Amino acid sequence: MIEYVDICVGLAWGDEGKGKIVSQLTKDYDYVCRWAGGDNAGHTIYINDNKYSTHLIPSGVFHGIKSIIGPGCVINIDSFMKELDYLKNNGFDTSLIKISPKAHIVTDEHIKKDMNKYKELIGTTARGIGPCYMDKYARTGKRVNEYKNILEEFIWDETLHGKVLCEGAQGIWLDIDYGNYPFVTSSNTLPYSACSLGFPPQKIRKIYGAIKIYDTRVGIDPDFPENLRDNKELAQIAEIGNEYGTTTGRLRNVNYLNVDKLIKALHYSGTTDLIISKIDILEKVKVYKYIYKEQIYIFSSSEELLDSLKKIIKENNNYVSNIILSRSPKKI
Repeated sequence: MIEYVDICVGLAWGDEGKGKIVSQLTKDYDYVCRWAGGDNAGHTIYINDNKYSTHLIPSGVFHGIKSIIGPGCVINIDSFMKELDYLKNNGFDTSLIKISPKAHIVTDEHIKKDMNKYKELIGTTARGIGPCYMDKYARTGKRVNEYKNILEEFIWDETLHGKVLCEGAQGIWLDIDYGNYPFVTSSNTLPYSACSLGFPPQKIRKIYGAIKIYDTRVGIDPDFPENLRDNKELAQIAEIGNEYGTTTGRLRNVNYLNVDKLIKALHYSGTTDLIISKIDILEKVKVYKYIYKEQIYIFSSSEELLDSLKKIIKENNNYVSNIILSRSPKKI
């Protein structure tokens, strides 16, 4: 029987540090589950100062916790096998990893279609994710349970019990419905979609919402024009913050934190515990700004900015009960 479910969700455009958060929370759970997306996402974590990255497999595997890839995910078998080898070679127990038999398979045809059409058109990762979801909803796709010979030992029996942590991929503003369509991902990134793993919403206890103290975005999006890179302050934040995508290595566009978008994301997600990271980056560049009601506000210190931000959140949101601040790039 499931005792409760906690969910970690990105409140921006991905790359909010969800992997680090989940990595530090896992010891309190029996399962860590992924509910959407494919190897177009990426999580980077640090264990004993060693850096590890995955693109599909949940972060629970790094801590000896059962790690589930849910029915809403899509699986590139070659990519999955490479991640397994990577984890095995680094001494992690891959028998903890299970895949829903209902998850769909990304084929070479999906990747070719993505590469030839959607990569340049809307800035996808060219991993075949969108075309795979197209076939899923056209009811012509292939599921994991049709590849039993290859994936049989990893097929999940679709049971959960005890304490469950759900690990989001991408962020709210990449959601297929709520993002800046069509410059979005092909799945639902909001936390309610985690129920596709097979639990009722009544079991949800906490929702950990992750943001950075500034906004970043990989890929094409009119809301993140290329000329943002001409801003010397933002370019310096990108450089010192090492803002490169985990999956693609692409340079992220950087902007000041959009507080209006954050307030909406908190509302849509029902975030109870807000985690704000990379405060140290602004302190290194000595730039303390955010955007609110289409104006740029300037502060003299990170403390002043954060006090103002907390006040706005309190005035505009009834869900957030805890705000956690992080200055470390390796820990939340």
